[in-house]
Amino acid sequence: MSKVLVISTSLRAKSNSDILPVHCSAAESQIRERQTERIQRRMKHISLERLWNKGMRIGVILFALVMMVSVTACGQTGTKKESPAVSQETEPEVGETEKAQSKEPEQEADTMVLAINGEIVSVEWEDNESVDALMELVSKEPLSIQMSMYGGFEQVGSIGTSLPRNDVQTTTESGDIVLYSGNQIVVFYGSNSWSYTRLGRITDKNVDELAEILGNEDVTITIDGE
Repeated sequence: MSKVLVISTSLRAKSNSDILPVHCSAAESQIRERQTERIQRRMKHISLERLWNKGMRIGVILFALVMMVSVTACGQTGTKKESPAVSQETEPEVGETEKAQSKEPEQEADTMVLAINGEIVSVEWEDNESVDALMELVSKEPLSIQMSMYGGFEQVGSIGTSLPRNDVQTTTESGDIVLYSGNQIVVFYGSNSWSYTRLGRITDKNVDELAEILGNEDVTITIDGE
């Protein structure tokens, strides 16, 4: 009887030892599978993060490029718009220039030319009201005056109108040009003392030359505005 019990116990022990490794192997397999799944999920999460970060960097770079292109295009457009404005300021239209010139008033002559029998002589004109009035008169058209010899020292002729005068007692010399009585012009080749308004003086002829031009016959003088 005791032998039978021993064999039974032995068989039971052997059976348990054979079953235990089977259970252990299944548990380990489950643990390994779970670890593998965790590792795979982790790797998948890391890959997604990397892809996301890479996509963000690419997006930022693309945005920066688009902004640079936009700024460059705006700068070129602004330059093209400014060019016509500069051209209009520096190059006025021909029609406008002609209108502006036509509106400008005619300027009075700033000096006068005196000719004796057609020969131009140099004159230094006085700066007074009488000369200004004479200058305004000849700016419209030349003034020709028929002169007459008088007293052996002068030639005198009528202007044909009266000019402002400021007569003072004057002793004239050869070459002097004066206004007498407000309406006559006198050119001297000698000397005289009377009440005159000075108009100017011939500067390029000496006493003998003036006596030769004025002392032999009546002359015609012409005064013209330059």
